[in-house]
Amino acid sequence: MSFNARKSALDTLNTLDKGQHTLDYILEKKFNAVSAGSRQDRALFQALVYGVLRWRGRLDYVISHFSTTRFNKINPNVLNILRLALFQIMYLDRIPDSAAVNTAVDLAKTSGAPWVTGYVNALLRKAARKYQSISYPDQPQTSVAAMAVQKSFPEWIIRKWVNRYGSKITAALCDSLNSIPPLTVRANTLKASRDQLAEALDQETAQLQPTCYAPDGITFANPVASIPQLTAFKKGWFQVQDEAAQLVSLLLDPQPGETVLDACAGLGGKTGHIAQLMKNDGVLVALDRSDSKLERLKNEMQRLGASILSAVHHDLEQKLPRDQLTGFDRILLDAPCSGLGVIRRNPDIKWRSSKRNLIKYKDRQLCLLNNVCRYLKPSGILVYAVCSPEPEENEEVLNEFLNIHEDFDINKGFGQLPDTVGAMTDGPGVFKTFPHLKQMDGFYAVRLQRNP
Repeated sequence: MSFNARKSALDTLNTLDKGQHTLDYILEKKFNAVSAGSRQDRALFQALVYGVLRWRGRLDYVISHFSTTRFNKINPNVLNILRLALFQIMYLDRIPDSAAVNTAVDLAKTSGAPWVTGYVNALLRKAARKYQSISYPDQPQTSVAAMAVQKSFPEWIIRKWVNRYGSKITAALCDSLNSIPPLTVRANTLKASRDQLAEALDQETAQLQPTCYAPDGITFANPVASIPQLTAFKKGWFQVQDEAAQLVSLLLDPQPGETVLDACAGLGGKTGHIAQLMKNDGVLVALDRSDSKLERLKNEMQRLGASILSAVHHDLEQKLPRDQLTGFDRILLDAPCSGLGVIRRNPDIKWRSSKRNLIKYKDRQLCLLNNVCRYLKPSGILVYAVCSPEPEENEEVLNEFLNIHEDFDINKGFGQLPDTVGAMTDGPGVFKTFPHLKQMDGFYAVRLQRNP
C-alpha cells in the first residue's frame, strides 16, 4: 500500500486528540509507515502535522469565521480535515488551493454523512478566496485574546507570560516557539570528535555548523535520509540532543571514576552524554520506571560504546531501600515536567497542557527530588533540571526542597559550562535558557550540593 501523507497526517492528529499519547510516541509508532513513503511524502507529512499543531489557534479562528456550524459542534475528525486543508492554503505556497480542497473533500467522503463533503468543500473554497481579508482581534500588544489568536497559543499561557515578561517579550517567545528548529546533535566523543562528525555529516546534510555554546554540538538541515539511516548514526558517532540539554550535563560535570545516577533516564539522551564526559570510566546507573525505555536505552548505549552503564527499573515516586541505591557522587534528576520550554520541537504540548497541570507536575517533581536526594554522598552534586520556564516547576520546587532539606544548599559552581553561557545563569548555580534569546530549548537547572 502506498504512503498517503495527508491521510497519515489526519490519522496522527486524530490519535493525538484522544489524549492517550504524546506526538513523539505516535510518530514513533508510525515510523515504519512514514519510512515507506518517498522523501517528498515524508516531508509533506511532517510539515502538515507540525504545521497544524503550531498554527491550530489561528486556523481554528479562520474556521470559526467561515463555518455555518458552531465551532464546538464540528465533528473532531472533520475539524482536523479542515485544519489540514486550511494550513496548506494559508502556509504552503507550493500546493495549489484546489489540490488542498479536493484532497480534503476526498478525506471527508469517508467520515460520515454525505452533507459533510459539501460542508467541507464550501467552507474551504470560501476560505481560500477570503481568508486574507478577515479581521483578526485587534491590539495583540495589549490584548491577551488577540495575541492568543495571532501567535496561536492558548490564552492561559499568553496571560501567564504577559504577566511575567510583558507583551513584547511574550510575542518574541511565541514567535521563537512557533519557528522550525534546526536538527541538533551531540558528537559522541567516545568514538569521534566534533570535527570528525562534522566531516562525516557534511556529505549527507546541509547548512551544517557547530553549536555556539555546547562544545560537542552540531546543527544541520535537510539530511539525505532519516537520522537512523545516516552513516555516522549507524557508527554511533552522535545522538540527537538540543544544545540546552547538552549544557545541563555540563552543569552536572561528571568525572571519570565516579559513581553517577541518571535518575529519570528515559531514552538516554543525557545518559550517553554523561558516559562520554566520564570517559567511559566509573559507574553510571540509569533509572527509569519504564521497562521498554530501559531496553531501548541499553541498546542505545551499546550503539554509542558506553560500557559503564547499569539499568535499574524503578518508579522514583516510591522509595527504594537505602542499601539498593546509595553513595552517588553525582545525581541528575531531569524531572518529568510540562515541557513548555520545548514547544518548538513538540507543538502538541501547548494544546495538551493546562495551568492545573503545572501544580501536579510541581508536586511530582518535589516528590522525586525528596526521594532521590537521599542517595547522594555528603559533598555530592545533584542537578535538578526541567525543560520548562515556569516558576511552579523551577523556583517554587527549589525553595520548597531547600526548606525541607537543611543539609542541602545551592552549589555556586557551574561545572563544565563554558564562560560564554554567563548570560544564561540566573544566580550562582542556577542555569536558564530561553528559545527567543539563544535559539535553543527552554531549560531550567540548578546545581545542589549535600553538606558534609
